[in-house]
Amino acid sequence: MELNKIVCDAGILGAGGAGFPTHVKINCKAEYVLANGAECEPLLRVDQQVMQYYAADVVRGIRAVKEFTGAKHAVICLKAHYKEAVKALKAALKEVDDVELHQLEAFYPAGDEQQIVYEVTGRVVPTGGLPLDVGCVVCNVSTLVNIANAIDGKKVVEKYVTVGGAVKNPVTLRVPVGISLKELLDAAGGTTEDCRYIIGGPCMGRVVDTPDIPVTKTTGGILAIPKNHPLLQTKNDNLNLRMIMSVCCQCSMCTQMCPRNALGLNVQPHKAMRSLANGIDLLGDFNGIFSCCNCGLCTYYACNFGLKPSQVMQTLKGAIASKGVRARKEVFTEPDGGLNNKKVPVTRLVARLGLTKYDVPAPLVDQPMKTDSVRIALRMGVGAPSVPTVSVGDKVRKNQLIADIAEKKLGVKMHASISGTVTEITGDYIEIRRSSK
Repeated sequence: MELNKIVCDAGILGAGGAGFPTHVKINCKAEYVLANGAECEPLLRVDQQVMQYYAADVVRGIRAVKEFTGAKHAVICLKAHYKEAVKALKAALKEVDDVELHQLEAFYPAGDEQQIVYEVTGRVVPTGGLPLDVGCVVCNVSTLVNIANAIDGKKVVEKYVTVGGAVKNPVTLRVPVGISLKELLDAAGGTTEDCRYIIGGPCMGRVVDTPDIPVTKTTGGILAIPKNHPLLQTKNDNLNLRMIMSVCCQCSMCTQMCPRNALGLNVQPHKAMRSLANGIDLLGDFNGIFSCCNCGLCTYYACNFGLKPSQVMQTLKGAIASKGVRARKEVFTEPDGGLNNKKVPVTRLVARLGLTKYDVPAPLVDQPMKTDSVRIALRMGVGAPSVPTVSVGDKVRKNQLIADIAEKKLGVKMHASISGTVTEITGDYIEIRRSSK
């Protein structure tokens, strides 16, 4: 069977990003296959530990994708200070001559796939484009492990998740897809303060008031953040236009520090700030807005006044897209000659965020976590919701198909992550509970 069919049947989607269906991503011809193990966000520990403990599967997965796509190069990309992961991968590559390691500096956002592409190949993914436009396919290292498992006949029913922040015992857990994040916090000993929660990392993750939310195939972490922490105030969705108009001095530091602008993609948050405050005509060429990856560096690091250029960028991107405007595929100019001098060290970003006390190890517990109930989301990433293939009252076994890809739609298959009875089906999820004894 073709690799893309195997991947499709296993229900694999991008484990570290937007959740693009992997069987579609790899169904192409490419020059480079890049494994992304750089773990973009601070405090998360999943990728580095997956590479440390499952190095052989990462290598097996990338070689399978390399062969299927006909790529000339396969490169595993990770930060150099992931010492144990580097050691494990070098050992796994001793008998392999067609996969390379590329060690990155510890800067933010090193794990952005466009940064990865540029660091390895020197090529810039155009605005509105994909890595494939420059001959590259980028897969998260957990995705590659899932591909290796799929070749062995396994489905995606588990996820590794870092539990960090204000918890008693920061930890990385192996959990069934659909388990409540609250159970993960309990497994970490509970919180040490009254908290709100960030699903994902501190910069790009979303804030929620309750952890009673199920793990999906893309969940990489949950961070408990004390309610009085300034990061939560910065991450709220409110844009104070009066504040922007009165305080933003157009210093352009947000633009000077923007990683995508440094690649030559014309991402200029300072122009977005002035246009939101004083009129869209001041934005100039809007095309660069489509290249904003919402890394938040302009907001959390560059702005000296505590404003939120990244939120302004996302607001304008949504407004422009809602009018039917689409990005032009282009690279505006050559990469900034001083790009290397603009790489923000992760430790400095963590300090600026006020999270240094939480930047601690989160050791992997590889024993699968057990639960009595799961809620399998029908949509976990890019594409249409999956269509249930079971009914309320059905008995299901772990790994059984419970939702299929909608006909002629982009999507992924979903499988039961525990054995039990289907107790609820909504437009959003399928609930399974273990049968009572």
